[in-house]
Amino acid sequence: MGSTQNASKYRQRCQTSACKPLVTSVLCDTQMNSIVCPHCNKTVELSEALVHGLREEVLKEQEEKHKLELEKAKKEAQLLAEKEVKEKVEKQLESSKVANEKLEEQIEKLKKEQEEAEKKLKEEELKIRSEAKKEAEERSKFEVLELKKRLEDTQKSLEDAKRKAEQKSQQLQGEILELDFENQLKATFPDDEFIPVPKGVEGGDIWQKVIYKGAAVGSILWELKRTKAWSKGWTVKLKNDAARISASQSVIVSSVLPDEIKNFARIDGVWITTYEHAISVCRYVRFLITTVASLKSSTSKTEEEWGKVRDYMLSDSFVHRMQAHYDVIKALKDILDAERRSTQLRWKRQEDQILKLDNNTTSFYGELKAIVKELPELEGLNSTLLTQDNESSDTPLL
Repeated sequence: MGSTQNASKYRQRCQTSACKPLVTSVLCDTQMNSIVCPHCNKTVELSEALVHGLREEVLKEQEEKHKLELEKAKKEAQLLAEKEVKEKVEKQLESSKVANEKLEEQIEKLKKEQEEAEKKLKEEELKIRSEAKKEAEERSKFEVLELKKRLEDTQKSLEDAKRKAEQKSQQLQGEILELDFENQLKATFPDDEFIPVPKGVEGGDIWQKVIYKGAAVGSILWELKRTKAWSKGWTVKLKNDAARISASQSVIVSSVLPDEIKNFARIDGVWITTYEHAISVCRYVRFLITTVASLKSSTSKTEEEWGKVRDYMLSDSFVHRMQAHYDVIKALKDILDAERRSTQLRWKRQEDQILKLDNNTTSFYGELKAIVKELPELEGLNSTLLTQDNESSDTPLL
């Protein structure tokens, strides 16, 4: 406490700035007991306590001053560092900006080069595509023409094969039809002779020799047609073919007749009919041939009478009479067929009813037999069949 007061007194005595360094230096020298201020010439007694107090105070001031200087230096160093960093960053930014500008210029240049390359590539691609398309079109054109030619050839081959197959089929059908019709003629007229048609007679299919009373009195040349349309040239051709072999009569049997013919008729000296009326026409033609032969063999008839009979049998009047006769026969046949079908249906219904009644009666008797064992047997029923009917029959009772 005393040293502090002495130091304060000393500070009051020497307040000039010039005395402070001296005091400081004295405080550093602890061997001196008094000092004389060179400025004010005053003698100041020094004690250890005073020196210690002054030293602490001076050290504190020095420490604060040093602290301030240190803070100031730190601030200055910080500002300097910030300035350097800022300048460095600005330089780096400037350098980066320049580098970015150069990089952008390079990118722009690369873009232009890329666009030009893409443009050239696109033009080249379009050119290649155009050439490829043109080449493909040319190749496709030739391929199409080649394919069309192949298709036409194939179609032609198919049509030829189809036509040949149809011809073979028609020929086979014609042969079958010819054979069937010849068999019908043989069955209907067993006394007649059927000989092969001579070569060179292309229109004839069947040559029938009419036998009457054991002798050949004439012949019929048949031609069978199975087409979709009638041809007027058939009659002339068959008439000429019949003249080559001296046939008495010639007949065309066709599935299609001329519009003016219903069932049969005689045109240009040739008989024309359908397959349905062919056998009837054959009877009529044979009757004509045999009648003429009979007239020729009779001595009581003159040539004029024979001619009248022949003209009448070849006249339209006789044809109409025969047509009416055939129409009546056909109508009667249709009525008979209808009655036959109706009778068969009626018989079938009656048969079904009788069968149903018989089955129900048998089932009923079998059920009673199963209940009443002593039921007497019915005559005509088999007990074994009754047992089976009882097990399997589900028919309801009448």
